[in-house]
Amino acid sequence: METKTAQILMVLKVLAWIAFIGYLIEAGSIMISFTVSYLNPVAAKDLYKGLDFYNLRQMDFWHYTQSISLLLALSLMKAWVWWLVIKTLSSINLANPFKMEVAHILEKIGYILFSIWITALLASAHTGWLMKRTGELFGSTDTMDEFLFMAGLVYIISQVFKRGVEIQSENELTV
Repeated sequence: METKTAQILMVLKVLAWIAFIGYLIEAGSIMISFTVSYLNPVAAKDLYKGLDFYNLRQMDFWHYTQSISLLLALSLMKAWVWWLVIKTLSSINLANPFKMEVAHILEKIGYILFSIWITALLASAHTGWLMKRTGELFGSTDTMDEFLFMAGLVYIISQVFKRGVEIQSENELTV
């Protein structure tokens, strides 16, 4: 009979798959809309989620490409985080939960979340710079500070997991 914890982990795994697929679809949509707008400049008026970068594309294709690239990078990094969450949930064995593999994956998730925050800061700075230069707002100036908080939290959890692995291996040696 499955424990309640095992059932919860299974539900979380399904939700992680949904989030992973959602972010991959978002990244694919951004790539497709950018490709279409590359071939047909008018398509930049209605990019993914209704973004209108037409004036930016007409003004400077390099800054247009940079803005889209930052959006794409954010989506791909978020998908990568969810892939690692799926990998973590698949690696957890409730009988022996503390494994170095899980600790390393959690640490990697923390680093990627920190990278998402840095990329969001760059995107926000680029958007602010474009707004000062053009007077128009292209995208969002949100820095997504919650990713910095999550990165710190996940990193701390990874360190707790590492310590759990050490204690677990010490206990196995004493038996």
